[in-house]
Amino acid sequence: MQISLDTSKWYDRIWAAFIFFTRLPLWRLHQPAKEAYKTVVEHWPLVGWLTGTTMAAVLYFGSMLFTYEIAILLAIITRLLVTGALHEDGLADFIDGFGGGGTDRQRILDIMKDSHIGTYGVISLILYFLLLFFTLHAMTPIDAAMTIAAVDPFAKMLSAQLIQMMPYARTEETAKNHTVYRRFDIKAGISLAIQGLLPISLYIYYMYARVDWQLLIFIPAIVMYFLYMLIWRRLHGYTGDCCGALFLLTELTTLLVAGYYLQ
Repeated sequence: MQISLDTSKWYDRIWAAFIFFTRLPLWRLHQPAKEAYKTVVEHWPLVGWLTGTTMAAVLYFGSMLFTYEIAILLAIITRLLVTGALHEDGLADFIDGFGGGGTDRQRILDIMKDSHIGTYGVISLILYFLLLFFTLHAMTPIDAAMTIAAVDPFAKMLSAQLIQMMPYARTEETAKNHTVYRRFDIKAGISLAIQGLLPISLYIYYMYARVDWQLLIFIPAIVMYFLYMLIWRRLHGYTGDCCGALFLLTELTTLLVAGYYLQ
């Protein structure tokens, strides 16, 4: 772990994260330096504050205007529009690569980089959205909204640990976005933890009598660990697709745990 952190241009680093992880036209207002994009993962959970609360608001207030089923679909569509389906694309590529690449490291990387979606990827997205829809549907609108707002940053914080645990699997020149994320130093790690743990802590405090907070925290962490082991055995490194897939899978796991108690 690094010891020092260049504290200059913190505004650029946060702005770069919102530009990178959303499709909001923030680049029209300010264009950060290219180096700032190496730090976007450090502020990934902070972006989750935006995407999580936006999705939660659409679901909750949408349920007042439409049927609950339509409100859930609108909430899911809203996040897809805000993020440009960035993480869903990562999940499809991840499943395609690991499903069709066998144990051949280079073949897995080639499949994941291919812009075409395969059978494994299509099936994974169908199953993911079905599980997400029915998990949210099992909760009341207010419970679902609160859970989404808390879980989004938490799952991104968990998934961000991947870049600390292994090297990048490609080179900067062959990366999809031509950027390799830097590892966190102590200060960035503390900031990341606050971004991810603050919303889930407030959620646990409010839901203390209804949800087992230990399972809510540890089961997604266990899922994240086993996914990390799978990635390490096959690739000995991570890619951006791996990070996106880990986020969606750990988020879905956390939602499933919460949904078990709140149904």
